Amino acid sequence: MTRSLLFVTGTRADFGKLEPLAVAARDAGFAVDFFVTGMHMLHRYGLTRVEVARLDGVGTHEFINQRPGDPQDAVLAKTVTGFSDFVAEHRPDLVVIHGDRIEALACALVAATNYIRSAHIEGGEVSGTIDEIFRHANTKLATHHFVSSDGAARRVMALGEPEETIHVIGSPELDFHGRDSGVSLDQVRARYEIASDDYGIVTFHPVTSEADSMGAQAAALFDVLETSGRYFVTIAPNNDPGSEAIFAVLDGLPRDRFRILPSMRFAHFSELMKNAACMIGNSSAGVREAPFLGVPSLDIGSRQTDRATAPSLSRAEAADRAAIDAFLTHEWGKHYPPHTGFGTGRAADRFVAVLQGAGFWGAPLQKRFRDIG
Repeated sequence: MTRSLLFVTGTRADFGKLEPLAVAARDAGFAVDFFVTGMHMLHRYGLTRVEVARLDGVGTHEFINQRPGDPQDAVLAKTVTGFSDFVAEHRPDLVVIHGDRIEALACALVAATNYIRSAHIEGGEVSGTIDEIFRHANTKLATHHFVSSDGAARRVMALGEPEETIHVIGSPELDFHGRDSGVSLDQVRARYEIASDDYGIVTFHPVTSEADSMGAQAAALFDVLETSGRYFVTIAPNNDPGSEAIFAVLDGLPRDRFRILPSMRFAHFSELMKNAACMIGNSSAGVREAPFLGVPSLDIGSRQTDRATAPSLSRAEAADRAAIDAFLTHEWGKHYPPHTGFGTGRAADRFVAVLQGAGFWGAPLQKRFRDIG
């Protein structure tokens, strides 16, 4: 009997984490499909559904769950309805969700109410915003947990999940970053018209609880970067509330100093990161992938609060001009030893080994709270 796995992806970021797991599962003989929705379906963010469609040997099912400007609760409702209709016709053996996005929450809820087995990737982490609430909610809805660290495993147990359902595999995106990207930096620069080989990467996403101040935060951050005289590749923010104010700041930046991209192919972004002088912003890539690659990173604001620590990782508020200037002066172009707090690039092998284990598919779907001790 061939087991069917359905991976849910709503952003370029979660696809980068799910792709190594999906490829490994496909190669191990599982039937693999993707439910593609969210930012993937929006032109403003690069219409990245095409990246999922390029993956060989898997099926894709596309669903438009939002229009620009839709509030998160409306997106949640639309995704619940659409995913419910989908699984009524294509009932998978396992739904695989990632992290803390609204699409993952919707699909985890549908899987739970329909007694479909589900696996949550990278639960048990903290970030200090509403994303953390969504992440912990997904943990309670899921039947199986594939976490990135021992600390995350302890938090999932603190939420009442049985230890036997929790598996520490590391962060899946490190599997990709840990190997050759398959492209050269010259190819990346040519494809995306990047004018300098001495560049920093900037990604500044909105924080939903701070939506009213995101414009001011972005203005303060990019003013310092512009004044520095350095060159930056800037990846557009996600579509959370507050993004319009950030886009307004990006629209006013000088194009000879800031190369602004809606998205990048994952292999190209990996190669870009490996050769960057630094990373700045509030993306998870700055607190996870950058330390793994030894690239100095500056985490801005509250979006990744308490998410990670590493020798190469610094922190500052967007309005702290002195701290940002100091980082650019002292950290630009440095290289650190790889930080392995989130794994060594073997997550996909561990993921498949769990799926092939004798007890995985026989675990009960009726969940019970497990008190610690």
